[in-house]
Amino acid sequence: MNATQDLAKPVILVVDDTPDNLALMRDLLKENYRVRVATGGEKALQIAASASPPDLILLDIMMPGLDGYEVCRQLKRNPATSDIPVIFLTAKVAQEDERMGLELGAADYITKPISPAVVLARVKNYLALKSVSDYLRDQNEFLELEVARRTREVTAIQDVTILAMTSLAETRDSETGNHIRRTQHFVKALAEHLRHRPRFQAFLTDATIATLFKSAPMHDLGKIGIPDRILLKAGRLEPHEFAIMKTHTTLGRDAIQHAEEALGTNLSFLALAKAIALSHQEKWDGSGYPQGLVGDEIPIAARLMAVADVYDALTSRRVYKAAMPHEAAMAIMLDGRGTHFDAEMIEALVVIQDEFQAIASRFADTEMDIVRKQDAVTRAILP
Repeated sequence: MNATQDLAKPVILVVDDTPDNLALMRDLLKENYRVRVATGGEKALQIAASASPPDLILLDIMMPGLDGYEVCRQLKRNPATSDIPVIFLTAKVAQEDERMGLELGAADYITKPISPAVVLARVKNYLALKSVSDYLRDQNEFLELEVARRTREVTAIQDVTILAMTSLAETRDSETGNHIRRTQHFVKALAEHLRHRPRFQAFLTDATIATLFKSAPMHDLGKIGIPDRILLKAGRLEPHEFAIMKTHTTLGRDAIQHAEEALGTNLSFLALAKAIALSHQEKWDGSGYPQGLVGDEIPIAARLMAVADVYDALTSRRVYKAAMPHEAAMAIMLDGRGTHFDAEMIEALVVIQDEFQAIASRFADTEMDIVRKQDAVTRAILP
């Protein structure tokens, strides 16, 4: 047999403190297996945890220092060695001894004096079982890696979809991308705080909050369909102009719906995006639009967006107004508790208002952002 064939043989580690027993087992196994030996428990543990671990261990129980039971206990405790089958070879024949060995995780228990045929048969069977177990474990690891890879692909597709759609909205709106980033982080901060409250804990899971963070930037997607003369108007809108502006909610929902239909499947992040786009202008007392929803009829995602959107509108500079101080904005938000906004969400806002201020500061508009807004409005109103 050449060296390559020999290396392909399974490795059996025999652990026994008696040289004659080691010699006997080596002679019995050497034709079909590569045999390694250890005269004590410490050495056995070192070999088992090495870069070239054995495929199976034949382990004596009665040894000085670490006995076989303790060696087995440590092998099974270590994740690196826990899958190696252990067969006890021992002169201890009491049922209690056998029970203890099996409870420690041994695969089998063979009493001395051994029957060579029995040992060879047991070794062969447990190596076959280990081979199947290793194959299944490798398959599971492959599947886990494949699931992780595909999950990354799905996440990337979601991110690209959101980026493409929000980029379209940004090209039409005089507001900057910082508005999108601020409201996105506002929604997440508010959701993280509310998730432990009874009214919201079933909805605001880790997965939902992550999806809300992704979906929030699409809240004003429908502004793509609003004419520049209305969308970029510097002053107050006339009633007929406001009626057109209000359609951005349904336009946004419809755009997302069409994208979903084109994909041919329902996606959770698009479902939340539709709810946010359609209903973020609803008010708790039913005076909002487009459907005049009241109270809990308004989706939680849209209620979160309403708080984030209004706070940002109040505290951000626009071409037609100065930024409002945080304290003044909070007074207006508190005044809208139970009428414009879900009262419990405003209570949460009061608690985390410092976090809102930090987000507003981190993503504040620069002077260049304001100049771009002014230029956009100027271009829109020029004949």
